[in-house]
Amino acid sequence: MSAHLAFLAPIGTVLAWSDGKPRPPERHRKNISAWKTNNSRGRLIRKQDERGAGNISLPPSFTLHEGDYGSGGVITIRIHRTFTLETSLTFTIVERPAVGSCRVFDRPGDSAELVHLAASRQAAEEWLTNHGYPSAVLEDVTADEIAADVVEGRAAA
Repeated sequence: MSAHLAFLAPIGTVLAWSDGKPRPPERHRKNISAWKTNNSRGRLIRKQDERGAGNISLPPSFTLHEGDYGSGGVITIRIHRTFTLETSLTFTIVERPAVGSCRVFDRPGDSAELVHLAASRQAAEEWLTNHGYPSAVLEDVTADEIAADVVEGRAAA
């Protein structure tokens, strides 16, 4: 699917992206590293509509959380990838958030970012007691939201 359809997926969806090129042989380490940049997956954590900054107009975009790096339970680096709707990469829905799960956003409003996807509202509230997000907003995943995603043609390919 195109980036336009990926943009319409519910927050919390796991998306894979690809440039359509085959994976290089394992012995080509530099080529594999470059290939992984254009062929990976991540969880949709933010969508931003077109916005302006001075005289510059920024196109709509979405951000995926690709992974975390650290040790001993401490995350030192978070990998986020932001794509505009103008990208030539193709996207596939790998997993939708389960009905009844609960999204934890870092703050209210249009610039909110998903920081956790819990199995239930109770699990989300428990998670929040251990993590410092004083302005967090909880949002349940509803059956209507997931059904609309499927009806509108954004079913997993």
